[in-house]
Parts: sequence; C-alpha cells; structure tokens
Amino acid sequence: MATAGHKNPERSLTEKLNTVGFRFTPQRQQVYDVILQKRDHPTAEEVFIRAKRHMPDISHATVYNCLDALVKCGLVRQVQLQRGASRYCPNMEEHCHYYCDSCGRVFDVQLQKDSTSMPRPKGFHVDHYDIAAHGRCAACSAKPID
Repeated sequence: MATAGHKNPERSLTEKLNTVGFRFTPQRQQVYDVILQKRDHPTAEEVFIRAKRHMPDISHATVYNCLDALVKCGLVRQVQLQRGASRYCPNMEEHCHYYCDSCGRVFDVQLQKDSTSMPRPKGFHVDHYDIAAHGRCAACSAKPID
C-alpha cells in the first residue's frame, strides 16, 4: 500500500515494464525487490538464491529473463566489474563503481552527467558513464596485506 505522496512501487514497475513491451509478473517483482533490498550489486546467482527464499518455484532461467527485462526497461543496470559474472545495480543515477579486490564489496559514487572534471575528446557528448575503479576499501586497507 502506497503512502500519501509516494507512488505505488508495483504500479511504477508495471509502467516501466510496459514502456518496452513487458508485462508485470510476480517473478519480476520478486527479482526487482531482491535487488532493491540490499543494493549490494548481486550477481544473477545471488539474486536467484535470494528470490528462491520467498518464491521457491522460481528457476534460474526465470531470474535471468527477469533481470534482462529490468535492464531493458531501465530499472536496473548490468555492471561488469571483473572477469566473473555480471552484477546488477538499481542505482540509475550517473555514478561509478569502486570495487574492493579484497572483500568484493562495491561502492557507488555519484557523478554529474555533464561533469567537466573527467577528460573527454573535444565535442564528445556523454550519454552515460560506465566506470569501475579497483582497489581496497577502507576496512581492507586497514588490514595488513598477506
């Protein structure tokens, strides 16, 4: 139930899905809810495991299809941070990802779409950023390197 002044999240999901020809399904809602709950950039496998807790009959194929639909309608961003599996990010604002090579955590850092602090070729118009920085987070940097 939506509170006064807030849009019904199910209705918003339905509207976004409809814009690219997808229909609302409980499975798409579940997958989207999983991604929104922790906002920790889960892989498809992690989404599957979490979704299965609340929807035991959901399959891997359904999760992949749901993720594909959410990416295509602009509710989720597919992110490739390393050679492994893609991760999924619900933050649709312009941002970059900082990936800790030690613990695997991912941190979002907002960017301005028309930022002039990032060098670019003369006349190049930025549509969106896809930036990932690798290193060690503060907690991992405080630990000695093995």
